[in-house]
Amino acid sequence: MNDILQGLARAAKLVVTLNADLVEITLLSLQVSLGAAVIGSAIGLPLGAWLAINRFPARRTVIALLNALMGLPPVVVGLIVYVLFSRSGPLGVLGLLFTPTAMVIAQVIIITPIIASVAHQAIRELWADYHDLLISLEARRHQRIATLLWDGRRALMTASLAGFGRGIGEVGAIMIVGGNIDHATRVLTTAIALETGKGEFDMALALGFVLIGLAIAVNLALHILSRTERGSRW
Repeated sequence: MNDILQGLARAAKLVVTLNADLVEITLLSLQVSLGAAVIGSAIGLPLGAWLAINRFPARRTVIALLNALMGLPPVVVGLIVYVLFSRSGPLGVLGLLFTPTAMVIAQVIIITPIIASVAHQAIRELWADYHDLLISLEARRHQRIATLLWDGRRALMTASLAGFGRGIGEVGAIMIVGGNIDHATRVLTTAIALETGKGEFDMALALGFVLIGLAIAVNLALHILSRTERGSRW
């Protein structure tokens, strides 16, 4: 019990004193996950809106596939990205394997279906309300999508933050394509796994505190943006 308390105390000290390694790892984690969230949102939000307002023969199949991809195994994504960017792979010439860029690509693949699916649900409800008005105004398809994206921006921000939260907690794919290289591709989740394996529980706990803090911050942002407590709702 004393060892656990001492570990917690040392971990808290590392956080309070802004340990250099801890700060570096945290900043890289934010860089990778925020970059992936921005790219994933740029792809997923318009895709979700497009699926909500368009009708075509394979629409149900596409939506079902999109929902299924929300559970895409991260290690499989990591393996696919690794094969693509390895020296013998088709994109090996780019030299992106074991770089933050490869980590962003892996996270984008993982979180884009989540963002698109949540956006589709939100925009579908808005489309039911706005359908007659936009049709009567003879709005073009891209104008309809732009209008729905703007009016549903709060719900869509929730989708983007959900994607960010999923990305920053990712470890399997990141470990495969990033390699957990010190001062290069080491992020919070991979560093926790490494430090735990080494028996350095104080550093692992400090990293865990930061990761939990980021998760709480994301959830608070979701709560504030969605205004779930407004009016008579909680």
